[in-house]
Amino acid sequence: MKYGKPPEERTVEELIEKGLIVLDKPSGPTAHEVVAWVKKILNIKKAGHSGTLDPHVTGVLPVATQKATRVLKLMLESDKEYICAMRFHKPVPEKKLREICKEFTGKIYQKPPVKSAVKRKLRVKEVKNIEILEIEERNVLMRVSCEAGTYIRKLCYDIGEALGVGANMENLRRTKVGHLWEENVITLQDLLDAYIFWKEEGMESEIRRCVHPIEEGINIPRIWIRDTAVDAVCHGAKLMTIGVKKCEEIQSGERVAVMTLKNELVALGKALMSSREMLEQEGVAVTTERVLMERGTYPKIWKIS
Repeated sequence: MKYGKPPEERTVEELIEKGLIVLDKPSGPTAHEVVAWVKKILNIKKAGHSGTLDPHVTGVLPVATQKATRVLKLMLESDKEYICAMRFHKPVPEKKLREICKEFTGKIYQKPPVKSAVKRKLRVKEVKNIEILEIEERNVLMRVSCEAGTYIRKLCYDIGEALGVGANMENLRRTKVGHLWEENVITLQDLLDAYIFWKEEGMESEIRRCVHPIEEGINIPRIWIRDTAVDAVCHGAKLMTIGVKKCEEIQSGERVAVMTLKNELVALGKALMSSREMLEQEGVAVTTERVLMERGTYPKIWKIS
């Protein structure tokens, strides 16, 4: 008896049921409005985005559809990268600018702007890197890699304050979310055209280019489990080491993705062992936190004791 299937073999309907769309958000609408359009285009009831972008901000906006929205929190926590245009209120020496940018690399304190969706309390965020791309008089173009939840507008303001001249963010584009780059984005028009081609002409190539299996959005360590363990995990059971077939490099305490041998996402969980311990010891390897696969997809070969 055959059960399960590799993500790339899913029907279009199955892809949309657990899909990932990497959109190029246009300037103007809110991220919420963009998601509403996606639901209307695909004629689905549920979709969500992985990180708010202000209306004027463009760039990478991953959208999960239907049951795939269960992994949105994972993408919300992914690192981000932006291309930012910053304008100083007065001229600034380039050497001094570069020195200050180095000081803002690493752990920094931030209080969200007045117009933000979260409570305005002081938080610690990490700026991984600030790369100055261009300097033209008082205008600076820079690439910022940072932890999720970092406010680039506030970063610009704080850099201006540190330099004693004042600064504001002129333009912003998100170029990366986790391992999803802007080279992979599509537009809402692309999605609409692809859906029409599929529905009216039976052409699947474009809709498959636009809607990806949710597995492609996973950027945490993976554990591949035996077919006999899949259904138990689908019922929320802890993953025992006997069910582990192979795994990537994992440290105890890390969040992990539990996969079938066909590379289907079964669940997200927390590792209670390192990868080496999982393959050498007996016991509980992973506690299940969020199940993605439907019960009964794989045969039940376990008993309630």
